[in-house]
Amino acid sequence: MTPVPRLSLNQATVKYAPLAEALDVTAGAGYEAIGLWREPVAEVGLAAAARLLSASGLRCSTYCRGGFCTMPEGPERRAALDDNRRAIEETATLAAAGAPGSRAVLVLVAGGLPDGSRDLPGARARFADALAELAPAAAAAGVTLAVEPMHPMYCSDRAIVSTLDQALDLAAPFDPAVVGVTVDTFHIWWDPAVLDAIARAGREGRLATYQVCDWRTPLPADVLLSRHYPGDGVIDFGPLTRAVEATGYDGDIEVEIFNADIWAAPPAVVAQRVAESFAEAVAPGLARGGARL
Repeated sequence: MTPVPRLSLNQATVKYAPLAEALDVTAGAGYEAIGLWREPVAEVGLAAAARLLSASGLRCSTYCRGGFCTMPEGPERRAALDDNRRAIEETATLAAAGAPGSRAVLVLVAGGLPDGSRDLPGARARFADALAELAPAAAAAGVTLAVEPMHPMYCSDRAIVSTLDQALDLAAPFDPAVVGVTVDTFHIWWDPAVLDAIARAGREGRLATYQVCDWRTPLPADVLLSRHYPGDGVIDFGPLTRAVEATGYDGDIEVEIFNADIWAAPPAVVAQRVAESFAEAVAPGLARGGARL
């Protein structure tokens, strides 16, 4: 297959494919990179996952995911922070196993409001405290924690960080190599300040990963599964992609889709459709290394 420079298939897009199959279909479709998830890695074990990734010849673009640290102090919070420390070490191991150009980037989803809580400022403060606690481990491992702002509809249960500016504010106390941000079109396309925020991420050196998929209404009953192939919805990828390019970001661009119908399709078919949709909707905005199919 003809290589597809800078395009990465986030493993969530082929959710039900075991790790070995996900790697095979990604490489077979001409991709050079993959974004891995912890659950499929855990199914085979970290050492085996690293060997499979190395044999595939693919770069590791990101590792998903850490975070979920908004609960009050106690055993649950301690367990969550310990799990994040394990995720940091896993990220470093997989990045080292991937092809040259792999990035040790752990995507962080902050977490929502604890059960029964209405204290949004408190939850955000506790996530900030978690970053401070995790940053030394990330620095020691050479891992970047990439805080992901999520669409406000997820604020109560998944992420109390809703805008890119909020994510950048949380990252500000830390070295940019240690705490950066995730730019995901699905979550930030609606924000009237997003282009300025992307430029700010560039100035601050904090743009750790760029993820793309599309938004289309009506949303399904489970809004988590409402993502679509680029070009199948309402997002204008041109301005967003050009803004990311203007920061100097030259890393891989992940297509990450949560959609039950797409998950039910054969992974090889999905990988090819992703590459085609990326070439049509996203690659025209790239100044360097656009997709070639």
